[in-house]
Amino acid sequence: MEFRYEIIVVGGGHAGCEAARAAARMGSRTLLVTMDMTKIAQMSCNPAMGGIAKGQIVREIDALGGCSGLVTDRSMIQYRMLNKSKGPAMWSPRAQCDRQRFTIEWRKIVESTDNLFIWQEEAKSLIIGKNGIEGVETTFGTKFYASAVILTNGTFLNALMHVGFNQIMGGRSGDRASTGLSDQLAEMGFTVERMKTGTSARIDGRTIDFSRMVEQRGDEDGRTFSYLTGKKEIIDQRSCYITHTNSKVHEIIEEGLKYSPLYQGIIKGRGPRYCPSIEDKIVTFREKDTHQLFIEPEGRETTEYYINGFASSLPLEYQLKALRKVKGLENIEIFRPGYAIEYDYFQPTQLTHTLETKRAENLYFAGQINGTTGYEEAGAQGLMAGINAVRKIRGEEPFILGREEAYIGVLIDDLVTKGVDEPYRMFTSRAEYRILLRQDNADDRLTGKGYNLGLAGRERMEKLGRKEEVTKEIISFLRTRSVAPDEINTFLAEKKTKGIAQKLKAIAIASRPEVEVKELLKILGDSKELRFNDSDIEEEVVEAAQIRIKYEGYISREKIIADKLKRLEKLKIPEDIDYTELVSISTEGRQKLGRIRPSTIGQAQRISGVSPSDISILLLYLGR
Repeated sequence: MEFRYEIIVVGGGHAGCEAARAAARMGSRTLLVTMDMTKIAQMSCNPAMGGIAKGQIVREIDALGGCSGLVTDRSMIQYRMLNKSKGPAMWSPRAQCDRQRFTIEWRKIVESTDNLFIWQEEAKSLIIGKNGIEGVETTFGTKFYASAVILTNGTFLNALMHVGFNQIMGGRSGDRASTGLSDQLAEMGFTVERMKTGTSARIDGRTIDFSRMVEQRGDEDGRTFSYLTGKKEIIDQRSCYITHTNSKVHEIIEEGLKYSPLYQGIIKGRGPRYCPSIEDKIVTFREKDTHQLFIEPEGRETTEYYINGFASSLPLEYQLKALRKVKGLENIEIFRPGYAIEYDYFQPTQLTHTLETKRAENLYFAGQINGTTGYEEAGAQGLMAGINAVRKIRGEEPFILGREEAYIGVLIDDLVTKGVDEPYRMFTSRAEYRILLRQDNADDRLTGKGYNLGLAGRERMEKLGRKEEVTKEIISFLRTRSVAPDEINTFLAEKKTKGIAQKLKAIAIASRPEVEVKELLKILGDSKELRFNDSDIEEEVVEAAQIRIKYEGYISREKIIADKLKRLEKLKIPEDIDYTELVSISTEGRQKLGRIRPSTIGQAQRISGVSPSDISILLLYLGR
């Protein structure tokens, strides 16, 4: 019996869900193959979405019509806007989620999406035909055929879990590894490498002494991730708690290093430098007497807590002994130990910007299979792979976001241009145009694109239209409204900013760092003339207006720079160029250009090892 679809997505994690839903939403008959339907979009590590730069990615996914933001809003038990003390380019939303609710909400979306079907079984191998990849075969021999296949296998390919010297094949605690696919891809000529990540022990909240810790409460202003959700009060927000390691904890970990698979050479994969295990912290930062730990709730209806900052692969006895020396954790009981996990990934320089593989046509990779880490980065790749797979089989132009358009564009360009030597995580510092790529304007940047793709619905476009209309109305009002000294100077004194001696346009007052636009509108007493009160995104609207007013100069200057550099992205490099003939280019430059084969001059200049002089020679060769 033959089963035929247009798109097959292998893997039901964050990348797989976004990819499958996007493909089906765009009208393609899509199959999602997953080993366990009860663990769709499972939060395998800490139960949180967003954070520095990651929050911007979730808002971009949402603006394009993806679902990560909606699911986060429906399952979050705490919301915080990080970096509010810094400029708006650095503001990043973060939500603590109910881990079980998150999976349930994603499954509801998957099961209610037209054209999207699910098959629970392991995909064992790819079906290869004359025209490239034609489908997948499962462990029971079932064959599914499609025009394109997207692999989103996460940490499951030939995965090996470590607790001390104990090893078990598995892609996550309680789940078996996926075998076969990785070996087949290696036989096809793909470069396969190993990476390592880890997670911490899960502890029983009934045995935690929260009174000895610092409580970290959520924001109370009703913010959300999705532009569709609007303002939402979280009933009964759950707090996180902060505690610290100490010298006694460090002594126990040091003692346990002789049983550490990481430090005894058993683990070969490269781990994340920015999110190290507790063993790495103790060894790398020996001068530090303490490290911060966040105790995070896993949900509303469970006593399970995650220890953010204490990932470990030490033997159980050392993990437990060390944890019980932490303030507030002296009497804890745990549900399961932390562990390290090694898994196969494929250098993303083997991909094009559409996330299609260069070696096998109609095959796409998304998520941790590309050497990334994080739910947000995975979801973004899945969304883009789903979009591009559909457009490819329809004969349409690829959908590629530039570095000046989205963090998603930065993410994918970094991967396919530079490759990875450690698990890739997005940071604001990776984006050259941070002021343009703020979390507050993701809808301005991307919702129109999502609508044209068939992902974002009319409701999103209508919301965006209202937001833009009211934002312009506020700015116009402030530009035309004159303010007299007697009606504003008391307010300015309270804000510790200089008073005015004569009438002034309100926009000049609004541009001062000390002045909040929302407060200014109330002081002027004319806010009733504005129509933003009938909108459920009032806070977002006023904030958008304030950012445009206060950062107008910075935003304009960054746009000019981005437009100049964008011209290099339009300078195409012929696909058949033979770099070995360009002997004036450095040897390293020729090797890197020949291996990665950039499609534009802009991409070529971002390749590590390709010098400005190499680019100049390449431009001369192209007649520029």
